[in-house]
Formats: sequence, C-alpha cells, structure tokens
Amino acid sequence: MFDKEFDIAEIIALSQKQELTASDEQLLQQWLEADVANPVLFASLSSEDSIREKMKAFESPDSNVLWHNVISKLSYQNTQIKPQYRRLWPRIAIAAAVATIIFGAGLFYYNLNNNKAQSDQVALKNDVAPGKYGATLTLASGKRIKLSDAINGELANEAGVTISKSSDGRLIYEIKGSDTDPDKINTLSTVNGETYQVRLPDGSMVYLNAASSLTYSVNLIQNRQRRVGLSGEGYFEVAKDKAHPFIVQTDKQEVEVLGTHFNVNAYHDEKAMTTTLLEGSVKVIAGGKQRLIKPGQQARNDGSNIEVAEVNLESITDWKDGDFYLNRVNFKTAMRKIARWYDVEFVYDATVPDELESGGWISRKNNLSSVLKTIEASGFVKFRVEGNKVYVSK
Repeated sequence: MFDKEFDIAEIIALSQKQELTASDEQLLQQWLEADVANPVLFASLSSEDSIREKMKAFESPDSNVLWHNVISKLSYQNTQIKPQYRRLWPRIAIAAAVATIIFGAGLFYYNLNNNKAQSDQVALKNDVAPGKYGATLTLASGKRIKLSDAINGELANEAGVTISKSSDGRLIYEIKGSDTDPDKINTLSTVNGETYQVRLPDGSMVYLNAASSLTYSVNLIQNRQRRVGLSGEGYFEVAKDKAHPFIVQTDKQEVEVLGTHFNVNAYHDEKAMTTTLLEGSVKVIAGGKQRLIKPGQQARNDGSNIEVAEVNLESITDWKDGDFYLNRVNFKTAMRKIARWYDVEFVYDATVPDELESGGWISRKNNLSSVLKTIEASGFVKFRVEGNKVYVSK
C-alpha cells in the first residue's frame, strides 16, 4: 500500500547501520534533494532521541492500538482526506514505515543502554530541557497559585464556583451554587516553557500555549455571553450553548462562536493575529469588519484588514499535540515557536534571509540541542548557543 515510503524507510534504516549499497546511496541522495523537508525528516528519524520516543510508544501496553491507529490514519488520508490534508500523508507514511522496519522487523540497531554518541555541531555545555506542564492561577482575591506545585483537589471556592486541580493536572471549574458573581475575575497564565489546560464552568476546554494568558469570570457568563480574554495562543473546544455565544477577546479583535474547535494566535511579536477553524463556524470581528470562516480556513488580521485563506491545520495545532510542525513554515516564525517553548532568544546573522522556509516536524519533548541538530541537518542554517541566546547563520 505504501511501497515507496517503505523503500525510503528501509534505506534510512540501512544508512544508520552503514549497510547502504551504491545504488541505495544514490536513491537516498535523490530523496534528500527532492524536498527541503526531507533532510529534516531524515535527521529526525535517524536521531537516538527520536528512536527512544518511538520505543516508549511501541513498548507501551497500547502499542497494538497505536499501530492500528497509525495505519488507519494512513489509509484514511490516502483515500478520502480533503485536499488541504492530502499532502500530509507521505511523511506520516514514511514515519510509520520506519517504525515498522525498526520495531516490527527487528532492525532496531541503537543500543539504548550505551552512552550517547559524541556530541555534534550543536554543542551545549548546559542543554535546555523542553517546556513543561505548568501555569499560574490568579484568583479574584489576588492570590496566586503556581499550579505545578499545587496538590490535586480543591484549590479555591469563589462566588459559588469550585476550582480544583484534577489527577491529570487540568484546572477544573464547577458551578456548585446559585450565588455566582460575574465580577469575580480569574487569570490563568503561562510563561515561556509552560503549557496548560483548563475546563471552564460550561464544559469548554481551553489549551494554553507558552507565554499566554486567559482571563475570565469564574462563572464565565457576562451579559448573557460566555466571554474570555486571550493574550498569546490558545486552542478552544467550545461546548454548545445557543443561548450564550462564546466570545474570545484579544487586544485587536473578537471571535464569536456557539460551539466549535478553533485556535487563536495573538502573540504580540507576530505580524498578524490568526484565527484558525477546525470544526463548526466562527465569526472574526475587528475594526468594524467581520468575516465568517469555515473549517480548514484561517482569518489573518493584520490590523487593517482580515484575510481568509485555507491552511494546513497541522502547522497550527502542532503545539497542542506535542510537536513542532515546520514544513513550509517561515523559518523565523518557526524559530519563534521554539524560542517560547525553550525560553531562549534567537539572534540572526545578516546572511539569514527573511523569506527562508523550514521543513519537517520535531517533537516538543526533545531537548533543545536535539531540535537544533535536526534543523541544522537541512544544511540551510547553522546554530551556535551561548547561554540563553541561539545565534543563527547560513
């Protein structure tokens, strides 16, 4: 079904075992040169960190279910997925093929009990660990609770609403009484290197990315509207309630929905604010203008106009799913994603053009050195790390 992808995967596996024939080397080189994303994909699938992550998944009790889901996804994407998703399945097929060869055919050649190989070009005296699950909750009283340190269970009770931390770390709001007060405001905030989830009183789920904040009334309802304020980036799964529209307010726009899944990127260091829809429909309102978008579309608000276009959804929700999806993404935009997660600053040499595009995808679970090594494998840029600064050159 995926002969081409399995051929490539086998060559990748053989290259790591140093068993390539001359014809294999030629095929590998042709594939690497065919797309800017392929060298990054090759580096990702060849790295020990990546193999370790795959081993954990395939050794888990649900490994059979995991593999079934991967193959089901491949089959679905290959036969009936919508046009905007179709270009995604070959790289997933390659990854699946590598997993099959390495794990299913017994070609796992990394000795995970041995010490790591010698360090590569991206050498860090003190490597930077990936971000973590954490946030700070500021209550209406002004009390601040660092959620990574808080024990599970009830955290507070404000105006008839119970606020608790679940066993899986989520923040949960539940209305317990009728004495609710819309003036009681809470703020959930993350710094660089943090992400968190909150279930609001209506059952809506919000995923908060790094360096972001969400502000809301403890009972959520204000003037017959469910209204929240967002800075940074959030992914919303809104519970249906026709009587109470759900409003996401940023400093430049409002997004109005009834029940849907969507992502809002409102970082101040981005050139435009983006609202991307996965399910349902949303209305974007800004500067006296409004646009209705459909699933698979993104509204881009640059402050003077709202433009709507179809986008690759995987490049939008990658952060929520634990990845950096970098294929065909502006390089400096991709580096801003990485900077927020690892709490570092990228400094660019004049030789690095603004229009450069990145490629491939990388797990957000990897240390910074592994991420930079994978990107550097493309051959387009080089990195030098000093403290919390990453210097980039061609």
